[in-house]
Amino acid sequence: MQLFNRTPTTAQLQWMVWVFVFFIVLFSLLPMDGLGQSAVFAFVNTLFYAAIIYGNILWLFPQLFQKGRIAAYVIAVIGLLLTTGILRAYISMYIYNRFFVMGHPTLMKPQAIISFVVAGVLIFMLSFIFRIALAYFTLKQQTEEILVQKTQAELNLLKSQVQPHFLFNTLNNIYYEAYLEAPRTAGLIERLSDIMRYFVDESPRQVVSLATEIQFLENYIALEKIRIRYDIDITFTKDCETSLSIPPMLLMTFVENIFKHGIDKTSTYNKIDISLVQKNGRLIFTTENTVPDKPLNTSSTGFGIANLRKRLVLLYQNDFDMQVNNKGDLYIASLNIPLA
Repeated sequence: MQLFNRTPTTAQLQWMVWVFVFFIVLFSLLPMDGLGQSAVFAFVNTLFYAAIIYGNILWLFPQLFQKGRIAAYVIAVIGLLLTTGILRAYISMYIYNRFFVMGHPTLMKPQAIISFVVAGVLIFMLSFIFRIALAYFTLKQQTEEILVQKTQAELNLLKSQVQPHFLFNTLNNIYYEAYLEAPRTAGLIERLSDIMRYFVDESPRQVVSLATEIQFLENYIALEKIRIRYDIDITFTKDCETSLSIPPMLLMTFVENIFKHGIDKTSTYNKIDISLVQKNGRLIFTTENTVPDKPLNTSSTGFGIANLRKRLVLLYQNDFDMQVNNKGDLYIASLNIPLA
């Protein structure tokens, strides 16, 4: 069914037009000539018509006229019409004398060349209609392709929404099962589900509430803590209106860096202080953490901070302040941004 419902391409439409022109010329010649002679000259005439039309719309018009070279365009058009008219006359006469006249060759007459040139002028004028029709069908085809792509994108979006929600529902089922046997494990599953929901539903947004961002950070910290052998001395001070909004994932980089580069998993002492303070219409986010005695592998250190700085420039231009300081045994990072 798709084969019959498919819209013809621009190239297919052009072939259909030229086949139609061939048969129109063929049937116009049949009353005077036989089928074979009519078919040959219909083919020759159709080739010259195509040469005039495509010569104008594909080369002369875009290369000369549209670039303001009007005089050159007029001269080139005259040259095209004279060349095709003369060639068509001589080729037609040669074919006629060579294959369709038995010992009585016909001489070329100036009237024949003139008639072919005049016919070429008419075809040249029709080339503009052909060009408009070609542009219309090309635009129509592009519009249909865009609609198909839009529909496919909508289907892909629906699929991408179905898959995460299936995963969320599965995690919820596992949560209820775990809650009966291991409440602590159930709590961690719930936090993981909340983090995944944040990535799917919240992170694509322009802004999220501070409450949502804080919950995301707390879930991330809780899951990171289970990977560390000893307890962490961690405090999270929140002195701000949680109903206010900020761009998502702005605060995550500092916290992620702490657990990537600032935690010694073999040490019994790791201290982290995080504060989120609202002051004079601005939000000040600060993290402090102890530095491991033995330096960790920090080959990727700095990329997250650099990317964050680029994003801040895009969001706030120069209206922000970000500081990162390593004081030997203490690593301090701070961010100061305006609140909308």
